Amino acid sequence: MLKLEGHVAVVTGGAQGIGAETCARLAQDGAIPVPLDLDEAGARRVAQALPNGGRGIGCDITDQDQVSAAVDQIVQQYGRIDVLVNNAGVTRDAMFYKMTRDDWDKVIATHLTGAFTITQEVTKHMVRREYGRLVFVSSRAALGNRGQTNYSAAKAGLQGMAKTLAIELGRYGITSNVVAPGFVETAMTRAITERTGQSWEELTATMSDRAAVKRIGRPADIAGAIAYFCQPEAGFVTGQTIYATGSPAV
Repeated sequence: MLKLEGHVAVVTGGAQGIGAETCARLAQDGAIPVPLDLDEAGARRVAQALPNGGRGIGCDITDQDQVSAAVDQIVQQYGRIDVLVNNAGVTRDAMFYKMTRDDWDKVIATHLTGAFTITQEVTKHMVRREYGRLVFVSSRAALGNRGQTNYSAAKAGLQGMAKTLAIELGRYGITSNVVAPGFVETAMTRAITERTGQSWEELTATMSDRAAVKRIGRPADIAGAIAYFCQPEAGFVTGQTIYATGSPAV
């Protein structure tokens, strides 16, 4: 049975990595995934590759006008938004004493302000229909990570946002949950080796050894956890965080 048949699922940062894999996973359950991304061509490619993919849309989620226009376009075309996966993100890593204000502002704007902006627009429609599933993609770094003051603060902020929305929106049939990945192979994590000079093989060997499952994460691992929160039968689960780290300890 296609549990999400006919449901419209908006996925920010949907052009690659976890976002693209989430679109594919939700499509398997019958949803119409609508990837949003700064990379409009990439978002369209993802959508077109899916048998029931929606329309890939170029959107800067830190821009209120672009977000409003994108949400209006989706609602006009499909008449509904059932799922919002806040996945868009960037990194600007540096030790705290070297971190610039631009490094801080960019990360906070994308993760926190962007999620606030699009969630506020989308939930207007969810409240009217008295149904919705919000999923925020955080990170194990929300608990603190060397060289990522901005990223850790932003990801911890998403968890606070999700819990608060669970409290405020639950009466409208809207759940709000978080998936916090550990180390996952994506273009963003591969960029770490470019900055540090460490080989990808060395990094993955180290991270695999730390995990109980003895491997690093794959985007599909995270997409599976996200998909659970998107299901209609997950309506009694809200304000929760799953740490998808490959280990019992975070």
